[in-house]
Parts: sequence; structure tokens; C-alpha cells
Amino acid sequence: MFFVLSKVLLIFILPFTWILGFFITALVTRNPKRKRRFFITTFVLLIIFSSPFLINQFARFWDIPPATLPNKQYSCVILLGGFDGVDANGDGLFNERSERFIQAVKLLNTGKASHILMSGGNGLLFAGDFREGTWVKSQLRDFNIPDSLIIIENNSRNTFENAAFSKKLLAEKHLQPPYLLVTSAWHMRRSMAIFKKQGLDVVPYPCDFIQGRGNFSFADLIPSADPLSDWNLYMKEVFGSIAYHFK
Repeated sequence: MFFVLSKVLLIFILPFTWILGFFITALVTRNPKRKRRFFITTFVLLIIFSSPFLINQFARFWDIPPATLPNKQYSCVILLGGFDGVDANGDGLFNERSERFIQAVKLLNTGKASHILMSGGNGLLFAGDFREGTWVKSQLRDFNIPDSLIIIENNSRNTFENAAFSKKLLAEKHLQPPYLLVTSAWHMRRSMAIFKKQGLDVVPYPCDFIQGRGNFSFADLIPSADPLSDWNLYMKEVFGSIAYHFK
């Protein structure tokens, strides 16, 4: 039930939904004073959520900073899914979050971790037959990573299940903590909280920094469509963290 509600209610926390809602309300409202207020609210929200400067400042606050690892080997790197999808033929393909995969493979190939646990099933509300973990295993094989080093968890639908199912597999494989956790920087804060709540000792290794790492420039003051998309990600993380806290 929690999984279904999280998918259904997601649309109501997205900034674009708020902007569109106020704009439509302004169009249909007959009262001139209210119409003006709704148009002004729409304009203000659009300015706020299209500002590169504001999304950068929030990202600097929210994102977990880049990791500096000690000179040691961890027993396992836990790679969270969400960096792939399917094409029209049902075949897997990488998406814009694929740096997660790149960094996890790099950690394995450079000896920072001895095993890799890929955690991801299908997070769609109406899931088909595609399973992230199964497809990613085939990609890891293409990088000549032996099956003996690969652990696949392909049943999880969200971060909570990522943590719960990974914990069981790590115990079965007798891999000792701490573990490296690889996911996008904007997703790391919530992921760390959930994994630690499950009793897993994880070290954050964030990647895929979409905002907040560059120096300030005057271009940050020019409205853009990109921040609107990025705010969708951050709003999901913020409200998701609140929901998991109460759950």
C-alpha cells in the first residue's frame, strides 16, 4: 500500500504541478482580484523553480559531499538501480543516471571493493517483465567481471526494499561491513538514512552530481528549464525522507 501511495501522490509534490495548478486556477477564476493573485503566484513560483542559483544553493545543502576513501578494501559495493530502462523492444539501456554504474565498476576494478551487489528490480507502478538487476548483471559480464564477484538483488521496488533485501543477501554471503553505497548525490541522504535504519553499516560514495559543485557565474541568474526538472528530483527526496521518517 505504501508503495502504491508513494507513486500516486508523487505528482502532487512536483513544482511543475504546483505551477500548472495555479495557472489553470487563474484562467478559470472569474473574480478579478483572485485571478491576479493566482497569476502572480504562478509567476513567482516559475521564477523560483527556474533559477539555477537557487537550485545550486539547495543542492549544496542537501547533497552528500564527494567521498575520500581510506587506503583499504571494502567487502562489497552496493549499487542502487535507477540508471537504466527499456526501449520499445523491451531491451535494457542506460539513462542519464549511468554514472552510478561507472563509479561502482571503477571501485571494483581499482580494488576498493571485492564484490558488487546490484540492487534493483522494477520500480514502476505497473511493472513489466524487465528487472534491472538481471540486465545489469549482463552488463557487468561485458566488463569481464566474474560472476563470483557479482551479487544480484532484482526484486526491490524502492529504496526501503533495496536496503531490506540487500541486508539479507550480504548476510547470506558472509560479507563483513562496512559497505560502500553508490547512488546519485541527491539520492544519497535518504538512502543513507534508510540503510542505517535497517542496521547496515554503509559508507556513502555519491556520484552523478547534477547541481551544486561549480563556482558561481552570472549565468546562474538567468532562468532556465533545467532547474525545474532538477527540483522534481529534490522534492521527491525531501518528501520521501519525511514520509519514511513517519513510516
